[in-house]
Amino acid sequence: RRNPIEFIESRLKKPSSIARKLKKMGLEVTVDNMTQHLSDIAGIRVLCAYIDDIYEIARMLARQKDVRIITVKDNGYRSYHLIVEIPVYFSDKVRPVRCEIQIRTIAMDFWATLDHDMQYKKQVEDSEAIMRELRECADVIHQTDEKMMRLRERIHRIDPE
Repeated sequence: RRNPIEFIESRLKKPSSIARKLKKMGLEVTVDNMTQHLSDIAGIRVLCAYIDDIYEIARMLARQKDVRIITVKDNGYRSYHLIVEIPVYFSDKVRPVRCEIQIRTIAMDFWATLDHDMQYKKQVEDSEAIMRELRECADVIHQTDEKMMRLRERIHRIDPE
């Protein structure tokens, strides 16, 4: 009846980042080690309007025959994370490669962007107070997401399309 996806962002980890991460793990830089030990070579962020869309998108992914779900982590008001394995076609073979998928509402993404910025700015003056305020914002955003979902449900009861 409607598309639960507002938009999708993707990124590929740079070869230098892959090599650095493998070396940090004490591993040789090889394609085999990359595919066996890294789960974030590719990242996909799916943004949706409503909380229940997150779970619908996750169910859609689980039904895909070429997608194997490795782990699921539901961070509640922060996002829903999946590590999946997908087939990647090389010139001579097909290899399963792991990919990280984050599914969030637009409001969750706004909060997560600010939170991510703070993770790298611990030396900022008054960082504890800022983190406390960010947590308060997360609560407000979660309440807003829930309220938007309830409003949508009320609208659909009035006008079921």
